[in-house]
Amino acid sequence: MRERETPAESAIAREDLDDSSGPSRVALVLAGGGVRGAYEVGVARYVLEELPKVFGRDLPIDVICGTSAGAINGCHLAAFADVPRRRATLLADRWRALSVEHILRPDPVELVALIRELAGARPKPLWGRKPRGGLVDPSGLIQVLTDAIPFERIDDHVGAGLLFAASVSTTHIGTGRTVVFSHQDERLDRWGAHPTMERRPARLRLKHALASAAIPFVFPAVPIDGQVYCDGGLRQNVPLSPARRLGADHLIVVTPHHLASSDSYPEAPVSTSGHPVFPGPAFLMGKMLNAVLLDRLDGDVDRLRRINQILDAGEREFGPGFVAALNRQLVAVGDGPLRRLSTVVVRASADLGALCAKYVRSEAFAQNVKGLTGRAVRRMAGTDSDEETDLLSYLLFDGTFAGQLIALGEEDARAQHDELCELFESALSRRGA
Repeated sequence: MRERETPAESAIAREDLDDSSGPSRVALVLAGGGVRGAYEVGVARYVLEELPKVFGRDLPIDVICGTSAGAINGCHLAAFADVPRRRATLLADRWRALSVEHILRPDPVELVALIRELAGARPKPLWGRKPRGGLVDPSGLIQVLTDAIPFERIDDHVGAGLLFAASVSTTHIGTGRTVVFSHQDERLDRWGAHPTMERRPARLRLKHALASAAIPFVFPAVPIDGQVYCDGGLRQNVPLSPARRLGADHLIVVTPHHLASSDSYPEAPVSTSGHPVFPGPAFLMGKMLNAVLLDRLDGDVDRLRRINQILDAGEREFGPGFVAALNRQLVAVGDGPLRRLSTVVVRASADLGALCAKYVRSEAFAQNVKGLTGRAVRRMAGTDSDEETDLLSYLLFDGTFAGQLIALGEEDARAQHDELCELFESALSRRGA
């Protein structure tokens, strides 16, 4: 059974903003996950195109925060904020047009460099190029993003008030800290301190999206202003903290992570001799990406829910002035105030690795993807175990597979129609709209 978090179940500590007297803002928070990010597009389509039919108006999305594939999706949605009911369809069209042969092109320089370094050789330029640490040539992805996202329009929309803020999360390679590049309304002048995260004001551009999506060993790291950055999902795959620090008090959080029940975990494979079968590198890499990129949300959501419970309990015990009094004391000792946050989490209702396995082994995939790439992908999914395709489900930039994920995202958002409506009703009520 899929777990749901309703607006009444979640809250968050606000270290940087005033209490509930401030304006109400709705944030769309998009997690990372490679091609699994197509799932988020389906959720966005339902929220941006179907829910407005219920309310008879466009619905506010004031803050957009993304990591990795979520950063790419977020930048596209922000760039088309002036066409709120069409932007998700425009994004879905881009995902459905992807070609795995165009995106996943091996970089021979990087491959040779990796083999040399594993053999103990010193890093050095090869064929006039300095290796950048990614086995996939990023030129295909760069072309897709350049054609799809007019980044300069984000500046216009923030300036015009159509969008309050947009951010992408990256990992600074030198320090391991999360660096959040954000473009926001100039009235926001408070962010707050954090031991492992910092904000850098920026006009979001292609380089920021590429850096956030630079999965280590897959896509090369990206230099920005003399520093080097890679996938933000290493430390912050679901950018809840940037959303709240940018002023949101209503969050729609979208993650492609399927929360399997404990009784659905597969048994460890055993050989005919009765000894355990040790997993291969593709299996381990897929599980590592699951652990690093997708498995942190639930603890965060539970912590937010508990904060909300504490605030509610305090008001029941001490009256409606409890939160204001508490915040005065917190500010007096140098901490930030607490503020309720309403949250709806939409997560994948199916195992995307299993969906990927089914598609790659199908006749449709054999017809769509041919040649060396098709054979290599089918070989990766050649076993009977769906577990082997977790890695592939991050990297299969195929339009047909993306379309399947988009459809699942729409279906899952529809299943949480009531919770999403409740969140927007609360936000609109706070605005007096």
